[in-house]
Amino acid sequence: MPNCLIVPSILSADFSRLAEEVGAVVAAGADMIHFDVMDNHYVPNLTIGPQVCQALKPHTPVPIDVHLMVKPVDRIVPDFAKAGAAIISFHPEASEHVDRTIGLIHDCGCKAGLVFNPATPLNWLDHVLDKLDLVLIMSVNPGFGGQSFISEALAKLKAARARIDAVRSRTGREIRLEVDGGVKVDNIGAIARAGADTFVAGSAIFGSRDYKATIAAMRAAIAATCST
Repeated sequence: MPNCLIVPSILSADFSRLAEEVGAVVAAGADMIHFDVMDNHYVPNLTIGPQVCQALKPHTPVPIDVHLMVKPVDRIVPDFAKAGAAIISFHPEASEHVDRTIGLIHDCGCKAGLVFNPATPLNWLDHVLDKLDLVLIMSVNPGFGGQSFISEALAKLKAARARIDAVRSRTGREIRLEVDGGVKVDNIGAIARAGADTFVAGSAIFGSRDYKATIAAMRAAIAATCST
């Protein structure tokens, strides 16, 4: 399995001091910063846009991982690429032409990810997996932070991992398997065992008193799983 990454989601951060919060979790050992972009259309919430990403980019020495929960998606992709995103992920339901959106993200100089809601089948991967850099499995229904992990996501992670490993063995392409929703210290080991290598955590990190200790505990739980 590739090296595991811990990715705090600023959806659960203190928005009145975002730059400080980002700096704190990076200092605590975060590997990337996750931006949850919601449009009050595709999902029932409204969050942040590319201007916030651009403003935080100088304060973010690690890659910015943008998760677009917006429809339509193509219009906003170039804006986030210009704002400093390293990875841009989108939902297949939000794109008229999934293959074209993946190409647009790559043309903008970013890595491309495809996101699967709890009830979205993995069949989309039959046609585009060899062009992706990341597959994101949602373990909650998107739209709000602080939700509980949906256990059925574990089987979906295992199925996605099998597909990713098959592509890597055939082509050598590295594709990360990310999970988002309800990830905590007490379940991250089981999530890693199911095949995830990139872990988005919002309230579990930003809701803790000690970001560094929480991230370290997550890494320890993953390491314990991988060593068994």
